[in-house]
Amino acid sequence: MSSSPGPIDRAALDRIIRRAAELQTADREIGDELSPDDVMALGQEVGIPRRYLQQAMLEEQSRPPDQAAPGFLDRLAGPAEVGSYRVVRGDPEAVTRALLRWIEQNELLVVQRQQPGRISWEPLGGISAAIRRSSAAFGSGSRPFMLSKAELVTATITALESDFCHVALRASVRPIRSAYLGGSATALTLGAGATTALVALSALLPVALIPVPVALGVSYATLRRYRPVPARVLLGLERVLDSLETGTVKPAHQLPRRVPGILDAIIGEVRRSIESAGPPRHSGPRRGTNGS
Repeated sequence: MSSSPGPIDRAALDRIIRRAAELQTADREIGDELSPDDVMALGQEVGIPRRYLQQAMLEEQSRPPDQAAPGFLDRLAGPAEVGSYRVVRGDPEAVTRALLRWIEQNELLVVQRQQPGRISWEPLGGISAAIRRSSAAFGSGSRPFMLSKAELVTATITALESDFCHVALRASVRPIRSAYLGGSATALTLGAGATTALVALSALLPVALIPVPVALGVSYATLRRYRPVPARVLLGLERVLDSLETGTVKPAHQLPRRVPGILDAIIGEVRRSIESAGPPRHSGPRRGTNGS
């Protein structure tokens, strides 16, 4: 007897959907290039809603060009800057408001400069950072501060078609990388200095060379400790974009007006009845039972 299939995780779901789309499109004759209308028609046959197709095509069209090849320090330690981008629904003003509100509530950053279509943040310091950390520690459902190690975070918001914006985020962690590189270089310098001193003291060559591999190991371990830093900052940028993509970003002129409910109508009727009744009338003094 065959056992029932187990649960499907997110990675398996992505592979299944991608493979199903390949099988679906394989039944059609597709040329090397397709027009936007052809992509829309093909996506609707697969069952993808039109607005998702439109958003995906805008994101592909606004993809930035490939960056330059990483340098020696990037390959040795890790990148000094990380970035991510996404196409989200909403006009630039609404996206800007949502972005500012989310950063203020979930990260230890403060606005450094704000221009139309561009915002930059710097680390929040002093008593303000301490208060925000303490409130996050005692608050329920708080999220970790993932951009606290970034020296500078910038956002570029570009309007695309109606109700779509391209949001590009970049974060710099260059000072932290410089500190780790400095620690690695210090370890190598100390190892070389120790070897030189042992040679000057006429120590045996195998003994004099012992500090060199030790220094290399310490230097490598120091550089390895830096690699999680840009990875975490990049994850923080993705989290910001996820909030913009899944949140309900609406322009101000499209916000629905508040419609009075049943409770508002009841309160209004009670208020009108009280106002129309006027102040209560008082009768003469009440006689007691003894006729006094």
